[in-house]
Amino acid sequence: MQHKPVLYQEIIHALQPRDGGRYVDGTLGAGGHARGILEACAPSGLLLGFDVDPQALALARETLAPYEPRAHFAQASHSALNEWLKRLGWDSVDGVLLDLGASSMQFDNPERGFSFMRDGALDMRFGVNATMSAEEIVNAFDESELADLIFRYGEERDARKIARAIVANRPLRTTGELVAVIEKIRPRRGDKIHPATQTFQALRIAVNDELGAVEKTLPQAVEALTVGGRLAVISFHSLEDRIVKEYFREQSKELVNPPYERIYEEERPARTKALTKKPITPSEEEIRENPRARSAKLRIVEKL
Repeated sequence: MQHKPVLYQEIIHALQPRDGGRYVDGTLGAGGHARGILEACAPSGLLLGFDVDPQALALARETLAPYEPRAHFAQASHSALNEWLKRLGWDSVDGVLLDLGASSMQFDNPERGFSFMRDGALDMRFGVNATMSAEEIVNAFDESELADLIFRYGEERDARKIARAIVANRPLRTTGELVAVIEKIRPRRGDKIHPATQTFQALRIAVNDELGAVEKTLPQAVEALTVGGRLAVISFHSLEDRIVKEYFREQSKELVNPPYERIYEEERPARTKALTKKPITPSEEEIRENPRARSAKLRIVEKL
C-alpha cells in the first residue's frame, strides 16, 4: 500500500517552490515529495533527485516521467551534492529536502532485510556502494564491536546481552534468525515497540553510514542555498535529529569574538535562520493513515 509521503503538505509549504527555481530532493524514494515540488515550481522549475537505491530510483523515474526534462536523477548519496551541482552547472539552489532513513518500499520488501516482521536475507544495503551487508557485520564483528554498534546506533539498553547471544548463535543468515535470538533476550510482552527495532536500526545505520552521510551533506546544502533558500530535513530517530538540530543551531548563531580575546576560529554572521523552534510532527490523522510516520520530525532553516 502506497502512502502519501510523510509530512507532504508541510514540506511543500516549507520549501515554497516557485516557477524557475532549482530544488534538490536528497532522498527520492518513490518520488512523492519530488512530484509535489515539480508541480509547485511549474512550468520551468528544476529538480535534482538523489537515491543510492537503484530500485527506488527506477520507481521515481516512473513517477516523475511526466515532468521530464525538468527532473534530473543521480544514483548517488546526497553527500555527493556538490559534485552533482557542478555537473549540472548549478551555482545555487532554492530549496533542499532530506527525508532520512529507509523508505516504505524498502521495509515492504522482505528480500532487502530491513524489516523484522517478515523473514528475508540479512542485507539492509540501500545501494551497491555499501561496503558490508548486515549479515557480514552480524557474523564478522566480535562481541564488543557488536555491542558498541547496537548501543551507539540503536540506543539499545540490552546491547551487550544481545551481542553475546548473536555471537553464541552464529552464523545468522536471515532476519528471522536474528529476530529469534533477540526475542530470547527481550521477550515480547505486549510492548508497542518490537524488541528487535533498535538492533535492526543500528545495523541499518552502520551498513549505510547514514549518520556520516547526513553530517557531510548538511554543510553542502547550506552552502548551495541562495539567500532566502530553505533546507528542510525529516528525521526518524533521535540520533539523526540531534545532528540536524545541533547543526542548525550552530549555523543560526552569530560568532563574534569579544575585543582582545580570541575564542572562535572565525568571526561570522549567522548563516541561517531557524524557522522551527520545535520540530514539526505529523498530525494524528496522518499517523492513523501511515503509522510509520509517528516518529517523524521536520526541521527547517532559511539561508540569510
